[in-house]
Amino acid sequence: MKAAIFVEPGKMEVKEMPKPKIEKPTDAIIRIVRACVCGSDLWWYRGISKRESGSLVGHEAIGIVEEVGKDVVAIHPGDFVIVPFTHGCGRCVACRAGFDGSCLNPTEGANGGYQGEYLRFEHANWALIKIPGKPEDYTDAQLNNFLTLADVMATGYHSAVSAEVKKGDTVAVIGDGAVGLCGVIGARLLGASRIILLSHHEDRAKLGREFGATDIVSERGDDAVKKIMELTNGVGVDAVQECVGATSAIEQAGKIVRLAAVSGRVGVPQTEPSSNTLFWKNIGLRGGIANVTTYDKNVLLRAVLEAEIDPGKVFTKSFDLDHIQDAYEAMDKREAIKSLIIVSDK
Repeated sequence: MKAAIFVEPGKMEVKEMPKPKIEKPTDAIIRIVRACVCGSDLWWYRGISKRESGSLVGHEAIGIVEEVGKDVVAIHPGDFVIVPFTHGCGRCVACRAGFDGSCLNPTEGANGGYQGEYLRFEHANWALIKIPGKPEDYTDAQLNNFLTLADVMATGYHSAVSAEVKKGDTVAVIGDGAVGLCGVIGARLLGASRIILLSHHEDRAKLGREFGATDIVSERGDDAVKKIMELTNGVGVDAVQECVGATSAIEQAGKIVRLAAVSGRVGVPQTEPSSNTLFWKNIGLRGGIANVTTYDKNVLLRAVLEAEIDPGKVFTKSFDLDHIQDAYEAMDKREAIKSLIIVSDK
């Protein structure tokens, strides 16, 4: 099979690799239909974090189940499924509490292989999400919506849930990447009446408004803090969704949220914030890895099927697998909000 591999910072390749096989009774083999590049992939693509040369890459996909292990009874060959980056077992205390992103039975090397023709997926019985029908039953736009449910839409929604967004709230979203834009959708789903998106790019701000942002703050640093305080009559927002992970973004979140509110974070943090930023205002800090399977089953798949949300618009450029280098370059150079990879026909 063909699969994308990481060669070195700035260099991706597609190579022929052995097709995966069932190794555990809880496995499934998935034929990938569509995959994509995540902003977190750019950490090792840019050399900021380490990754082994020659390793398989990708952690977001939709596809068709080709084979299942003997313990998999909820999913069957031929099923059309969302393939989350999380592989929750569904049995541990974390999964049962709805935090499958923090499953206590993690899989080794799970974050890799989705950008290829086939994937071995662990904990398939519970973690995969079945989509009604077949890929050919849906438009390209609908398929893109399903693909976001493998990570980015669930992660954006997690930022809103973690921030405890409630009906009528005024919310700020820090970050105008695909996660931040999906965070806007998440805040809207939870009933926020005013959503302030911090965005420095016209195309992303435009999409943010389409998703539900009521205000755009293009200022940076202290000027952005000043602007948000002006918009909220000096009080601050009721909740803030931090979708970047940079130290400056985490600190900024503490400055723009009101007393005794919550900062929900999903950006992988560079460092932990200064305790003084949050302590004196009684601000809570919550968040982490998104609970993809739980959110998809409870909320997000229904919202997509009923056309309540349209998160697939974050894919602004598409590529086939043979042009994986171009897909990464487009995101690295901010030419694409998120790169779609069409692996096979419907």
